[in-house]
Amino acid sequence: MKLPRCKLYALVLAGLIGAALSAAAHAAEKINFVTDYGYNGRHAYYFVALDKGYYKDAGFDVTIVRGKGSVDAIHQVGAGNATLGFADAGSLILARANDKIPVKLVSIVYARPPQAIFCREDMGVKSVKDLVGKSVANPAGGSIPDLFPAFAKASGIDPAKVHWVVASSQSLPALLASGKVPCIGQFTVGEALLKAHIPQRLVRLAYSDPGLSYYGNGIIATGATINQHPDLVRRFVAATIKGEKYAFAHPKEAGEIMHKYHPEVSVAIGEGETKAVAELAEVKGQPLNVIDPKRIQATLDVIEGAFKLKSPVKPDDIYVAGFVAK
Repeated sequence: MKLPRCKLYALVLAGLIGAALSAAAHAAEKINFVTDYGYNGRHAYYFVALDKGYYKDAGFDVTIVRGKGSVDAIHQVGAGNATLGFADAGSLILARANDKIPVKLVSIVYARPPQAIFCREDMGVKSVKDLVGKSVANPAGGSIPDLFPAFAKASGIDPAKVHWVVASSQSLPALLASGKVPCIGQFTVGEALLKAHIPQRLVRLAYSDPGLSYYGNGIIATGATINQHPDLVRRFVAATIKGEKYAFAHPKEAGEIMHKYHPEVSVAIGEGETKAVAELAEVKGQPLNVIDPKRIQATLDVIEGAFKLKSPVKPDDIYVAGFVAK
């Protein structure tokens, strides 16, 4: 039976409208994700999630933005310039206590302290005691200088007797290699990068050495995003964990993917830093990235023991559980 032309037009129009509405409903959500510092091999798993389509499958169009330090990432997320970010738990506590920035952790990637200071042994630094009177180069607004008082206190040295020099994260290996500074701040996951650029013998002074035990970096979001868009947060965390698992199982390929997106990061460095992240992230008997309330309290204890906070901070102020599937 032949339909009247007007009815045929109506059916075609209805189909077009339906298709348009369906496409709009399934359009990928555009979100910005800010790193802690720049683009490094330690961030490879985010680019694995991007490259493998894990974020796309979760309904996202993700732009990974270069951060300028954990403090910067916290401020960017707090100001709404980035939907989610990657930042240090200790810096987040300080930002909450001193600046009342309403940002919280939704998953933990570095389940162990990543902060460290690397020094050239031939410039007179063989132990933490040798830091006294020396200079340490580090970008402004990072967790390494933020948490240094806690490390100094645990190590038995006066933090005021160590001098900090502000420098960009990209310049740190060259500064140490040239001898312009005897020490630089660097996460333990950056050791492969340093050894590739610095021929001299390095001494690693990890913040965990004197017994400090606290959380490092995790994924952060504002309280408003968590409350208003919990499914968005849950899907992003799940897609990122999928990227982590693949990267940890295939570190060389993770390095290749990182190099593809950022050629300044060599495949070898991407591979080495991915392996180092796996060592920090994997906790026996626990799901990847899950937040342990006891470890949150331990992190608070470390910060409160080293700093005079402007306002008290409770565990509920700095994290929200339930975004990591068990």
